[in-house]
Amino acid sequence: MSSFGEWTLLHDLPAFSYTMDQERDPRALWDPILDPPTRRHVVHLGNRRITLVADNFGRCDLFDEHTGLRWLTRGTGVSRIGELSTAGSTAKRLFGPTFAVVRVADERVSLERTVLCPEGEQPWVLIRLRVRNLTGEPVLLALTEEWESRPADVSLISGPVPAADPGLELELLGGERTRSGRLTVTLDLETETIVEFRYGLLTEGTAGSEGAVGFEGTAGFEGTAFEGAGFEESLAKLVARLPRARAVQAPEAEREIPWHAALLTGGACADGVLGGHTLDQGSCYSFRHGFNGAARDPLQHALPLVYTEPDLALSVLRNTCAWGSPDGDLPYALRPDKSPWTDLFRPSDQNLWTLWLGVEYLAATGDVRAFGEAVPYHPVHAAEAVPLGENLRRQFRFFADVVGRGEHGHVRMLNADWNDLAISMSGVPREEMIEHGESVLNSAMAAWVLPRYAALAERLGDHATGAEARKLGEELRDLVAGEWNGRWFRRAYGPGVVVGEDDLWLEVQPWAILCGAASPVQARGLLERIEDTAAAGSPLGARVRWPAAPGADGAIWYAINMTLVWAAAAHAPELGWAWWRRMSLAAHAAAYPDVWEGTLSGPDAYLPPESVRPGRTWDLVGLGVAMQAYPVANLHAHAQPLLAYLRLLGVEPDISGALRIGGGASFESRVLSVGAALQGGRPA
Repeated sequence: MSSFGEWTLLHDLPAFSYTMDQERDPRALWDPILDPPTRRHVVHLGNRRITLVADNFGRCDLFDEHTGLRWLTRGTGVSRIGELSTAGSTAKRLFGPTFAVVRVADERVSLERTVLCPEGEQPWVLIRLRVRNLTGEPVLLALTEEWESRPADVSLISGPVPAADPGLELELLGGERTRSGRLTVTLDLETETIVEFRYGLLTEGTAGSEGAVGFEGTAGFEGTAFEGAGFEESLAKLVARLPRARAVQAPEAEREIPWHAALLTGGACADGVLGGHTLDQGSCYSFRHGFNGAARDPLQHALPLVYTEPDLALSVLRNTCAWGSPDGDLPYALRPDKSPWTDLFRPSDQNLWTLWLGVEYLAATGDVRAFGEAVPYHPVHAAEAVPLGENLRRQFRFFADVVGRGEHGHVRMLNADWNDLAISMSGVPREEMIEHGESVLNSAMAAWVLPRYAALAERLGDHATGAEARKLGEELRDLVAGEWNGRWFRRAYGPGVVVGEDDLWLEVQPWAILCGAASPVQARGLLERIEDTAAAGSPLGARVRWPAAPGADGAIWYAINMTLVWAAAAHAPELGWAWWRRMSLAAHAAAYPDVWEGTLSGPDAYLPPESVRPGRTWDLVGLGVAMQAYPVANLHAHAQPLLAYLRLLGVEPDISGALRIGGGASFESRVLSVGAALQGGRPA
């Protein structure tokens, strides 16, 4: 059980009751490393536009990525009746999937305050105040709602800096609206009443999106009348859209699958510059260090959305394609102003993730039409938009022709593959590795992705590209098969160096199994070896490297443990389910009950039990970068358990590009239903 509280149900949804008195309990204090120690614990909630950051002091932040990485306000939002206030450490606090609740009372009245991100793309939050008279006699009360505009733009690496007021307003529904952030309502209260406000960018309309290119963006709310979905309607829509799951192999799934789905979609934001929706990795990258990256990350996050909210998955695919250039290149990341950031890493794998999401979307939906709709390129290129299918073809060409292959036939590494630090850990001088290094990891991933992309290309009528992609995938699969050293698959090649001969690099192993390079006997034996080595004694999952050096080198990465669970689904399902349970929030709370990160959300990776900060996360303090500086709200913590669960149920595109659906546990969303004992299907 977590030291911070316990799970409950509220509005028929999973919610967490935070019960710690953080001002007195020494376990509340934690160290962000780059910033002073703090007792503040936050959770990120949201809709498709705005992010609500609720904390244990009953206060809120609002974050908006519509035109850049911007804190609209921080550490604010409080309701008062006389001396009674919703801010503090003794209030009852609950965190729901898209809302936060604070309950306080004195001898006269009780006050329940709910801040909700309404369903849709509204750039504001709803505040519902339920006031109850406890005296038995009528009372006259002054109820005050207060917010402060504290905007800040996140600068690259260095962090937030104060910014101009973006136009925040507070409105009493059915009454006054103000820019001051403070409204008072007089209540002549006999028993109980409800008062509602909204706060945020109330008069935005389409302002701020005039420069958007491509497809339709957010519709705003103009004028002074409230036109959005109300409180009850939003909650009903939320209940209807979140998936449900049940697995006897993992009881945690019933609570965690809808929770992960809500926090994943809560990270989306309608993009007023590039169109569509961004699904930023978040955590320290966005909220502390000011960039959206790497490009592969929103694509990974969108994969499970194909089976819950496919329109959002498609929107993220289009948005990420719009980061790129007409030659098919994708930048590593976007800067705070959404301009391409290309002077740090140049990974060799990013096109594969785009092709993969396209494959997954078409297999699940059959929506061929979407691939004929135009997608823009980043405005810096001043290039004509092309159909999505053509954008993907150009990305395949970039991967095949520019990334290319090295001396041993494997995919070139450039200056990074999935692992941003693979170059420095190879033992080869940096420039030599960039020029000549080869990634067995990317070869194995490509060997799975490319045959399925071939089926997509052929379905779009491009048989020449399909044949080329299929042939390349088959060649790479055979090369990966040759990297089996009797214990595991090698990781990379450099000039005169084989990486991964004597140590196991986890990231390549699942892909070697998934692409068919491993025989069934090899696959089963490798998975058991991973359990006995990289995963041994680790309550949260397998370490990325074994034997592991201190620090991030031995960290437990959500993205890699997801593929590990997936690889185990066909060859060692009992290990797959056990590893999925280690990915759960419940596993983190059981192993590290005094660590807030991992309770409701988490980072992209955890440090292993033998580290100096087990259950917490990595830092590169010498470079001024640390996941520990903002160790929650990384979308890998929500996307990867969702996708891994679906893979355990056999939900994946096969080599023909068709969707395969198995069973063994249940999952139901608005677009997919899988039964524990029966084949699943898409609901009519």
